Amino acid sequence: MFSWFVKKFGYDLGIDLGTANTLVYLRGVGVVIREPSVVAINKDTERVVAVGDEAKKMIGRTPANIVAIRPLKAGVIADFETTQRMLEYFMRKARLGGRFIPPRLVIGIPSGITEVERRAVYDSAKSAGAREVYQIEEPMAAAIGAGLPVDEAVGSIIVDVGGGTTEVAVISLGGIVTSVSMRVAGDEFDESIINFAKIKYNLLIGERTAERIKIEVGSAFPLNEELSTLMQGRDLVTGLPKTVRVTSPEVREALAGRVNSIVKAVKDALEQTSPELSADVFERGIMLAGGGVLLKNLDKRIAQATGIPTFIADNPLDAVVLGTERVLEDIENLRHILVTPIRRR
Repeated sequence: MFSWFVKKFGYDLGIDLGTANTLVYLRGVGVVIREPSVVAINKDTERVVAVGDEAKKMIGRTPANIVAIRPLKAGVIADFETTQRMLEYFMRKARLGGRFIPPRLVIGIPSGITEVERRAVYDSAKSAGAREVYQIEEPMAAAIGAGLPVDEAVGSIIVDVGGGTTEVAVISLGGIVTSVSMRVAGDEFDESIINFAKIKYNLLIGERTAERIKIEVGSAFPLNEELSTLMQGRDLVTGLPKTVRVTSPEVREALAGRVNSIVKAVKDALEQTSPELSADVFERGIMLAGGGVLLKNLDKRIAQATGIPTFIADNPLDAVVLGTERVLEDIENLRHILVTPIRRR
């Protein structure tokens, strides 16, 4: 009777709680939320002014009493209370009409985080009102979402480049055999472009401008046709607005150090892999997922460095949340790939 009641009036959510964006899957419906992980708060009243898309628009444009916060840094919770409030907002927004029992969550976590950081994710979700919280390592979720045969006796490698972390994992028989997790990803790409503008052009630009330039002309490997775009900011010498034209080779050089770090992480994971699994990886190729892999020609750069065919998942931005979808649809048979939930003492 209780199971029927929960099934009728409860709901299940899969959450990719990312440094840059949060995606929410509602079981039986699909991906219902895809918004930036940003919260705008009025410092005078401590009231949440906006969350997600509306809050991101405020970055760099808020008055003194309003601050736009990104509560996750490098893939982990940096501001517990703000993360809780953000989760409350997304859970409430995703709820189906008539469903009043708190949701069951499957939430992605970086593979390299500490026990304390993992507990912070669990506690934040529980404090936001979740009925049950299960955690899945993001590279495993991304591999499932990308369609890799994670339960088979064959080696697969996934490279998940998000906003705050890059996760490289070799997976076989439903478990992560080898993994490398590093806190270099999309945010560091933006930071490199900000530093490049400051050093080369004495130009101060914001995060949103850096992200735009990364998307428009950023690349990890030479393009067939090189690109250029305008970069606007404040001249550090005169203090006045200034516009310069930047080219894709310039931006590629600025990003080279971060890209090389990701390539090294892939090589490190391959070096730690057994010969049998290495043979599988060489035959099947490297799968890329996450928003960071949309950097132009990152797949070609990794393929050139490793000598292994490299592919981008059909839906790289949604790979992790699509992995949580599959887990929610068949949770009894896929419990073995979940991280054991931490219980409150």
